[in-house]
Amino acid sequence: MSDDRASTPGSVDKLDEKLDEDHLHPASNADSPTTSPSPLATNAGDGEELDIERDAGLPPVEIPGGPPVKESPEEKEAFLVRWDAGERTNPRNWSTAYKGWITLQLGMLALSASLGSSITAPAFPEIARAMHISEEVVVLTISLYVLGFAFGPLLWAPISEVYGRRLSILPALVGLSLFSIGTAVSQNAAAVMLTRFFGGIFGSAPVSNVAAALGDLYEPKARGIAVTFYAVCVVGGPTIGPVIGSALTANPHFGWRWTEYIEAIWTFFFTTLSFFFMPELYAPVLLKRKARRLRKETGDVRYWHPHERAKISPSNILTKHVSRPIRMFVTEPMVTCIAVYASFVFALLYMTLEMFPMVYGRENIVPTYGFGAVVSSLPFLGLFVGVLGAMGVNLANQPRYSRIVAANKGRAVPEARLPPMLIGGVFFAGGIFWFGWTANPKHNWAIPTVATAFIGAGFNIIFQQCINFLVDTYALYAASAVSANTFLRSIFASGLPLAVRPMFARLGVGPSCSILGGAACAALPVPLLFMRFGARLRKKSKFAPAEED
Repeated sequence: MSDDRASTPGSVDKLDEKLDEDHLHPASNADSPTTSPSPLATNAGDGEELDIERDAGLPPVEIPGGPPVKESPEEKEAFLVRWDAGERTNPRNWSTAYKGWITLQLGMLALSASLGSSITAPAFPEIARAMHISEEVVVLTISLYVLGFAFGPLLWAPISEVYGRRLSILPALVGLSLFSIGTAVSQNAAAVMLTRFFGGIFGSAPVSNVAAALGDLYEPKARGIAVTFYAVCVVGGPTIGPVIGSALTANPHFGWRWTEYIEAIWTFFFTTLSFFFMPELYAPVLLKRKARRLRKETGDVRYWHPHERAKISPSNILTKHVSRPIRMFVTEPMVTCIAVYASFVFALLYMTLEMFPMVYGRENIVPTYGFGAVVSSLPFLGLFVGVLGAMGVNLANQPRYSRIVAANKGRAVPEARLPPMLIGGVFFAGGIFWFGWTANPKHNWAIPTVATAFIGAGFNIIFQQCINFLVDTYALYAASAVSANTFLRSIFASGLPLAVRPMFARLGVGPSCSILGGAACAALPVPLLFMRFGARLRKKSKFAPAEED
């Protein structure tokens, strides 16, 4: 690659980039035979081709337990295992119905983890009394869980890229189930906080890896609908969790501990279901298995795939998931602005876990409607309705985006993702102001509740298009760009809810929401700026693919 392109040192990182390309385009060679000598193209977008020996830094093929094999580069290229045209073991060639069944399982796994982030929120007063802590401190049960989302991907993403999706998601969800039970049986505040934090670390696996699994399953043109469903599942947890949690907490036969028991039961059920019915999806792992099968069936040890040498490397983890995301966040204006914007809207979603009970419940911190625990949680359904409504906006942009990509010779056009963000930004900021200045007992409860739908719709539109923009912009380095976004949004979502109670108590609902709405308005020009200057910034970027004229 040219000197102005970002690179990572050592053969391990070059192999990692080679395997990233397999992840981004696992079926890109579906029309070539298994041993086709055609070279693999990188995703750099600069027309370069990947020389397997030189660029991946791979040694000559040597099968464990067998004699060394010396081959020419031409022979090595010829026996590189790829997908055959129409091969049924390629996940992208499976039937639409079967893909839908797997997508449903993946969505429920993501929902299992996101549900755990909020299901305890209605039980804050009960937990505070049981553990002899203040309600300000009990908010840490949410913050620590979401903080686990920031650090968990450092473990689960490398496991996913080496061992596949099943081993990175299903065992982690068993861990989430066990830590949820641990929270349920805890007898002191320290145990509750510790089990919640580790629950978040284990629960981060599906949240961070399901989107990649959908990329294994669908071609880019068909991926939009699946990713939209995934986004609804991720957002659905924080919005429907309080409704479930309030019903359990208010029932004298259950109580707050059953919020965690239900989380464990839900998670374990869908984990068990997926253990039996969800196959491996990660193309490099499947091609590695194919290479082993071909060697066994033919007796020819020259069949190979680079993923056979993939290992979890501490240096690789630090590069891809720590140092490179930090570099991109500091040096790439597009990563910085998009990450901060997405993190703010994500944090506000978790701030509502504190805002709504104060406004609709009986806490008397601000003027309230005085509803009971269950009824005061129902406005969260308004958020969820807005999230569902946003699907229409996101999906409506898909045909337009496909036409623009086709006109650009099949190359991604990140700026074409941004127009829906303008709509989402207006919905989001307007919804915050609307809620803040109507959430008062002198107004009918339905008026601020309708505003929550606009907040939910704006959040989902902004959040999904931010992720799409980063993936389209950085291609091969998209995982690092998204890692920066994931880490920052988890930090925001774990910290900002702690400020809600003191801010609302001191300033009131209207002024507090005006501060939040003002911040949302300040971010409104972000998509306009990138629509105007995005192409210029990408040309100067060390990480974005160079574009052909």
